[in-house]
Amino acid sequence: MILAFDTSGPCCAAALMQGDKVLATLTEQMARGQAERLMPLLEETLAAGGTTWGDLDALGVGIGPGNFTGTRIAVSAARGLALGLGIPAIGVSMFQAVALDQTLAPVAVTLPAPRDRAYLQTLIAGEPVGDPRLIDPSDDVPLGDAKVVIGHRASEIAARSGLEARDLDLPGLPDLACRIARIAARLLADPGRGHHRPAPLYVRPADAAPPSDPPPVILDA
Repeated sequence: MILAFDTSGPCCAAALMQGDKVLATLTEQMARGQAERLMPLLEETLAAGGTTWGDLDALGVGIGPGNFTGTRIAVSAARGLALGLGIPAIGVSMFQAVALDQTLAPVAVTLPAPRDRAYLQTLIAGEPVGDPRLIDPSDDVPLGDAKVVIGHRASEIAARSGLEARDLDLPGLPDLACRIARIAARLLADPGRGHHRPAPLYVRPADAAPPSDPPPVILDA
């Protein structure tokens, strides 16, 4: 029994899955307010699936890349719940979610990034190959061994290399939480994989500037 959720994009999404069966799923579009809405949404998802926190065997959580604050909300909640319930939490990236059900051939997944740029990572059979990159989709982007490009502005990026492309409207996959649950179940079933605490996946530094005011002067007593 896996409860999966994500707040890295402009929504609050959750899904409850037992085996291969999705018992309940809830998604609410919202630009802000995920911190206040997440826990009630998870409670509602459990209730809709006819289960409780104590019935869970694992958690799946989206780790981004996406909104900085939103990503931390879900990851922090997953860590706290895993600790309190004594169950594992499995982090799943948006790259993995988009690449779900693809063939064994290398796939380049692209996600929207601020300032008309994109995040890109290559995956084989759902597993990342190398680190994600921040790219300009209007440039000639090296795609390595990828055979197809999937995601944000995929056709534009793939056209320069003559690759197959599949454009997706991202962020906000309608079945995102279900995808996270399915991937978490697959990773959990792998006996050779160590499960570490989920951590936010940040591809670029935060848009933060140092304060313009000088620091306060500390006077001697």
